[in-house]
Amino acid sequence: MSKRMFGAVAALAAACLAIVLSGATPALAGLGQPTDGELGLQLSASPIMDEITTLFNVVNIVITIIVLFVLALMVWVMFRFNEKSNPVPSRTTHNTFLEVAWTIVPILILVGISIPSFHLLFNQYTFPKADVTIKATGNAWFWEHEYVDDKVTVTSNMVNDEDILRAKLGDDAFDKKYGSLDGAALHNALYQDSLPVWAEDKKLRRLAVDQEIAVPVNKVVVVLVTSNDVIHSWTIPSFGVKQQAVPGRTAAVWFKATKIGSYFGQCSVLCGKLHSGMPIAVRVVEQPVYDAWMAALKAKDRKKAQQILDADTASRVVIQQSVAQAQ
Repeated sequence: MSKRMFGAVAALAAACLAIVLSGATPALAGLGQPTDGELGLQLSASPIMDEITTLFNVVNIVITIIVLFVLALMVWVMFRFNEKSNPVPSRTTHNTFLEVAWTIVPILILVGISIPSFHLLFNQYTFPKADVTIKATGNAWFWEHEYVDDKVTVTSNMVNDEDILRAKLGDDAFDKKYGSLDGAALHNALYQDSLPVWAEDKKLRRLAVDQEIAVPVNKVVVVLVTSNDVIHSWTIPSFGVKQQAVPGRTAAVWFKATKIGSYFGQCSVLCGKLHSGMPIAVRVVEQPVYDAWMAALKAKDRKKAQQILDADTASRVVIQQSVAQAQ
């Protein structure tokens, strides 16, 4: 029995080691967007996410130490106290030192973890004075972002394979090429043909939107989150923010983006058949770029507003690097 148990533990340890070693080749998580085969959390772009990342790393170290200690203890017990090595078992039933230790040590570990946890929780729900206030409203299946102080609303819909191919080919050419297809054949054709176009346009498939929202770098942004229909979730991982959008209620989160670039998130609550079609794209720009973008929106020139963001070389460099990393 002990040999079989030892064999099972050894096999499990070998499997875990193989997983760890095989996971050394995938890229670390990117900044502002997911990466294929990523390890860990997305890179941080806000003070709150810095704290989340630190706590995540500390807890993982603690977990790893505990798992290795328990594994070593199990292996030692199997060797030291099996029937062959220990034919006459001990009749010891109590050990005061061990009983105190295995009570006190877990308490100390939990207290040690709780201190940064409560500090993070306090900072997440202590709202500084807002420089920009945005009301994010979830709909089936798109997001509306209202800049409360400026009385401007930006509606963001996901750009899909058909949209990007129509923009590339034109409506007539698109209809001529794909008009006879339907169902899975149409889906597969659009997917395959759109991949090089996504790469050429330097956009992220399933995350790009027709109208990005923008925020100024190093400014406090408060987001009021609600929904018009079912429960959604407004989430930007690199900012460390995630808030349920509940019909009839308004909740709030805040962030302070410290790095220029584009940051992507998605609805994180299963909200219906097009749940995967609710991306969120936030462009972090310098204050003058933000002011020009907002002025174009107030003038109801949304095309110019998007052109201002696209022409911003400071953030485009980050976007291009992110797209290259994702591919």
